Amino acid sequence: MSLGRGPFAYGDRVQLTGPKGRLSTVTLREGGELHSHHGVLRHADIVGQPDGSVLVNSHGSEYLALRPLLRDFVMSMPRGAAIVYPKDAAQILAQADVFPGCVVVEAGVGSGALSLWLLRAIGPTGRLVSFERRGEFADVARANVETFLGESPASWQI
Repeated sequence: MSLGRGPFAYGDRVQLTGPKGRLSTVTLREGGELHSHHGVLRHADIVGQPDGSVLVNSHGSEYLALRPLLRDFVMSMPRGAAIVYPKDAAQILAQADVFPGCVVVEAGVGSGALSLWLLRAIGPTGRLVSFERRGEFADVARANVETFLGESPASWQI
């Protein structure tokens, strides 16, 4: 996994924009393929390419390969519970005056969408303490945060 820098590598999440603007988000795996009625795009053809590459599948259809933005990741991440949508997260961050270095307590992590937005807002000098009484939700949230950030941040306690 390349953690958002350099060429795509196995383990990276990639957002592919195909014909007619259809979006597909995939995690690159050895031997993996994206199948659609427009043809097959092999993950091996994406690995090693830079962010923003245009790739051609088996039927000649073009796909734009980009690293997902946080907004894109949140909308397509695995869910154990409902998510806080990006527009709502922005409102929460603004109304709560969350800033870099801030200490935030989060009650209920759900699938981790708001946790990701909070972690981005508080930065490495802040601290996020999240409470979740349902273990399965905490597990999904932890996995989603680790998938997007590449690790569980030291600034986050769940």
